This record gives sequence, structure tokens and C-alpha cells, in this order.
Amino acid sequence: MNIGEAAKASGLPAKTIRYYEEIGLIRPPRDANGYRAFREADTHKLTFLGRARSLGFSIEECRRLLSLYEDRSRASADVKRVAAEHMRQIEQKIAELEQMRDTLGDLMSRCQGDHRPDCPILDNLAGSKG
Repeated sequence: MNIGEAAKASGLPAKTIRYYEEIGLIRPPRDANGYRAFREADTHKLTFLGRARSLGFSIEECRRLLSLYEDRSRASADVKRVAAEHMRQIEQKIAELEQMRDTLGDLMSRCQGDHRPDCPILDNLAGSKG
């Protein structure tokens, strides 16, 4: 199948598929005319990558997961380690977002939001104590 058909089958844009090929995540064979000839296994990998990316796995984590997926002698503990590290990163991001929300909420509660020019939000952004 061509790249348009592979895009439709995997749910990924053709541009993303080309990028994944460029960085070596997939390697579809080429026809004699040079066009990509995607196989069902290629579209399966693309779907796998799309799902992994939708869970926030980085390209390198996807590379590792795809390698583990293709390795039939893998240990599930290896897969779980990759997922656990990713979960730790997600939890760290959530904590950072919660802290940002709390800080912004505090600043907003101290801002009068009226016609006066003084504003604790701007003071804080400028590095003042406001």
C-alpha cells in the first residue's frame, strides 16, 4: 500500500509517517519505482507508535518499546520499567502543573482586577514581591 493508504490504516498523517521513516522507526520497502510499499506489519507498527505517542511516550521511549515489542524473548519486566519511568515523569509534570495552578490562583486572588494599575500578577512576573 502507498503512504496515503498507510496513513488511513494507521490514523497517522503522512508527514508523521515520513518523519518516522526518516528517524528509522519504520523501514517500509521501496518498489522498483522508488515509492514506499507499506505492508500490513508496517501499518501495525505505525498504529503502535500512534498509540504510544498518544500516551506521551517520547520518540526514544517509542523506539525502546517497539524494540521490546519485536523481541519475542523480551521480559515483561523490561517493558514495565519503561512504562514506570514514563509514569514517574507524568507524575512529576502533574506536580509541577499543580504548583503552577496554585501559584497563579494565589496571584489572581490577590489581584483586585479593577481600574487601578497595581497588580500582584505583573509584580510577580517582574520579580517583585507583589
